[in-house]
Amino acid sequence: MTLIEGKKAPGFSLINEKGQKVHLTDFKGHNVILYFYPKDMTPGCTTQACDFRDKHEDFSQLNAIVLGVSPDDVKKHTKFIDKHGLPFSLLVDEDHAVAEAYGVWVLKKMYGREYMGIERSTFLIDTEGNLVKVWRKVRVKNHIEEVYAFLAEQEATK
Repeated sequence: MTLIEGKKAPGFSLINEKGQKVHLTDFKGHNVILYFYPKDMTPGCTTQACDFRDKHEDFSQLNAIVLGVSPDDVKKHTKFIDKHGLPFSLLVDEDHAVAEAYGVWVLKKMYGREYMGIERSTFLIDTEGNLVKVWRKVRVKNHIEEVYAFLAEQEATK
């Protein structure tokens, strides 16, 4: 599926770290920063999560909710959140259905081995559920600043 900026973002219903169902529609009226990452407790994913943590208050001031998504289970998400003091929810996508809907469940290669996994990506969804911006093949360094700057510009033009 090709996602088009300006069109409705794919809806979802996933379990968070507390075992509660979370739907995209729960956040109507808020901007949603939906980021997909490969695995809890790995260096790049930890850096990314902590960067979002450190900028969390700034995003909140722009009416934005941060949600992380990976195939990890509730127990791993809870441990990750507790260890790093993450102030946002991590959603469980064990069957990678939502990752597939967003086009981030892809064939990857590492050390000559091919496997399916999450392509680190971020999606900005507006207050009406429309896809505003897509960042694919994200490099962690400076990514959060880029997302913040884009959202701040969007909010300033409203």
